[in-house]
Amino acid sequence: MEEWNQTTTGFFLLGLFPPTKTGLLLFLLVVLIFLIAFLGNSTMILLIWMDHHLHTPMYFLLSQLSLMDLMYICSTVPKMAVNFLSGDNFISLVACGFQSFCFLLIAAGEGLLLASMAIDRYVAICRPLHYPILMNKRMCLLMIAGSWVSASINSIFHTVYALCMPYCKSRVINHFFCDIPAMVPLACIDTWAYEYTVFFSTNLFLLVPFIGIMASYGRVLYAVYHMRSTQGRKKAFTTCSTHLTVVTFYYVPFVYTYLRPPSLRSPEEDKNLAVFYTILTPMLNPIIYSLRNKEVLGAFQRVLGRSLSQKE
Repeated sequence: MEEWNQTTTGFFLLGLFPPTKTGLLLFLLVVLIFLIAFLGNSTMILLIWMDHHLHTPMYFLLSQLSLMDLMYICSTVPKMAVNFLSGDNFISLVACGFQSFCFLLIAAGEGLLLASMAIDRYVAICRPLHYPILMNKRMCLLMIAGSWVSASINSIFHTVYALCMPYCKSRVINHFFCDIPAMVPLACIDTWAYEYTVFFSTNLFLLVPFIGIMASYGRVLYAVYHMRSTQGRKKAFTTCSTHLTVVTFYYVPFVYTYLRPPSLRSPEEDKNLAVFYTILTPMLNPIIYSLRNKEVLGAFQRVLGRSLSQKE
């Protein structure tokens, strides 16, 4: 019988890439994506904060999405980069717990926030006359607070459970960050009951919002199709398609990974899918919402113009 190691001081992360030339090229690509995501999301937050034309519910929600994406990629990529460059894959128990907490917080929070953004677009397109009343500042703040608070409660529960589990097997986590489902197989206890809580959380914070978003956009696209104004139809369709692109890239790999039974899951496949919602999506969000949005581009020009005029 194996002894339970309840005094675990840390784990070892296998990482995402092997220490080869190919692995180095892929690592440099991830670093480039990280820099683009960091710059893009930081710029979006500053633009929305500095330009009063963007002080609307839609852009307020978008600023929160950028903040979450910024926290998302900063909680995983820097540690992975340090481990890859140093060759030391060790991560302390405290650092692992903090990484798990941040990851779960943003994962659940962003799932709810994207649903809030879908509600905003639904009201704006399907009930435009009631939009100023239904999507007022108070409602917007409640949506954002609800996303953060409920996600925090979920994150604390899962993180505390993971840190309190006794580990008697290998302390090598086959992942590039402390993903709790990748840690569970290392525990000495039967975790079948906890796996049901993971299933419940995934349904609550990811699958249900995803189904709700798809249902709302079905109604939205129907309303867009029947718009009389060609220009209004084109603008609404662009907004909808933009949001649906983000939703697809975020929810689908997440739901597919976490709703599969443990017997059907592959550590390598889980790592590859995690790249979509931890690295690629935080980079794509600011690009999609800025390059296809004239209001954001206009805000960038105004802020840049003010900055240049102040220097002269």
